[in-house]
Amino acid sequence: MLTLHNDIIYEQPLNERIRTFLRLEHLFQIADHHIACDTEWDCRETLTTLLDITDLLSRSDIKSELIKELERHSTTLVSLEQNPGVDRNRLKSILQDITSLLETLRSSACQPGQLLKQDELVISVKQRSTMQSGSCNFDLPGYHYWINKPYQARKNDLSLWQNDLLVIKKAIVLSLHMIRNSTNPTTEYAESGFFQKPIESNLSCQLIRVILPRDSLFYPEISGGKHRFTIRFMEQKQTSLRPTQTNDTVAFELHCCIL
Repeated sequence: MLTLHNDIIYEQPLNERIRTFLRLEHLFQIADHHIACDTEWDCRETLTTLLDITDLLSRSDIKSELIKELERHSTTLVSLEQNPGVDRNRLKSILQDITSLLETLRSSACQPGQLLKQDELVISVKQRSTMQSGSCNFDLPGYHYWINKPYQARKNDLSLWQNDLLVIKKAIVLSLHMIRNSTNPTTEYAESGFFQKPIESNLSCQLIRVILPRDSLFYPEISGGKHRFTIRFMEQKQTSLRPTQTNDTVAFELHCCIL
């Protein structure tokens, strides 16, 4: 879920690749937030989040997936070069960014997360991470020592580890930015809180975005596949109550991102 001014944006990926990209984006945002703060707890959360990112990277070949996605974007953009309505300077800039990222990702020397995997302190923290409160000070005195170093010393280490993942972050941000902007927004209405729409067979819809006012009484539950997607608008007046589908007609902004 994202927020935009007075609106809330709800997103639903329609394939595993975009699902993974969104999870990585979410983790990078958490790390960016906590690394800017100087408390012990923020440093702990930053390292935990960086470990979560490396775990996600190790579960699938993210480099390969990003290369495929960026190559696809590059092909699409090149086909637009002769379009008279295109901002060619902007197009050239984006293509240069894609080319630079692809060169880095294709290099055999590009091994994001290796610094974290090889760092003895990080290894010790990771080994205890499966235990509840496994990073307590008596479990990991070396970690406790590091946490109590001056903030700048901790920040330097965290920044070094984070920068080792920077190419993944940049590729994720660029890919998702392009996907999110590959849409023609429409205003739709869900009668009795229900909306369904087929996906044209010649379109590769990757991401559904539903935008509602921040003060809306409803939130969407989105599900979908290759051929159609469904949105049910739910209401939950109290957190102790089970959410139910509303009987009201709900107006919302719909983005079907097809790049």
